[in-house]
Amino acid sequence: MSQKKILLVEDEIAIREMMKFAFFKSDYLLLEAEDAEQAQVMIMNEQPDLILLDWMLPGISGLELAQRLKKHDSSKEIPIIMLTARGEENDRIRGLDAGADDYVTKPFSPRELMARIKAVLRRVAPEQDGILDLGGIRMDTEKHRLFVTGKPFELGPTEYKLLYFFMTHSERVYSRSQLLDRVWGGDVYIEERTVDVHIRRLRKVLTEFNVEHLIQTVRGAGYRFSTE
Repeated sequence: MSQKKILLVEDEIAIREMMKFAFFKSDYLLLEAEDAEQAQVMIMNEQPDLILLDWMLPGISGLELAQRLKKHDSSKEIPIIMLTARGEENDRIRGLDAGADDYVTKPFSPRELMARIKAVLRRVAPEQDGILDLGGIRMDTEKHRLFVTGKPFELGPTEYKLLYFFMTHSERVYSRSQLLDRVWGGDVYIEERTVDVHIRRLRKVLTEFNVEHLIQTVRGAGYRFSTE
């Protein structure tokens, strides 16, 4: 299996040096860029498997670069972990809304970052043979069947789509409006509170198998599917 390529977009030399040391004995190949322009060239030429993106870059900010990358077919599927000194909740939400898959606040330990990288890459890995297996829930997308610890269960069509989306985008927080766009579709005009109704229905079924905790409410932000 070839090494996963991680692109670090960071203008601080000290952090780049620290990351070089951290990646030296890792299973990943570290690529580097000092600013958004270099990053875009590197992304085009190297197609990294994940991007570590500093928020405060000279010129085009990391936030703006993330938004640009998510608009292009060639880069929109590349997961992004934002690196930033901004730890406030509103800033985290802005980063996630811009397309980041995770958010690490400076100062951070290389060990923590490696764990985050591993978790994000695991989450975005393509499903094998139509099977999703996460948090004790097993979803066979080809046969449209669901199991928890080997026991089958059923969901309504909307709850099934909601669970599929959560399982293929785990750990990231999604607002009600984002869930409406991604699960129901952008051309559907229904109230955001409709999401709450279907979340409750989904949790009610999962409660029977003691896995309702996987669907988490993030106060002031939305919902996420998390095994942690």
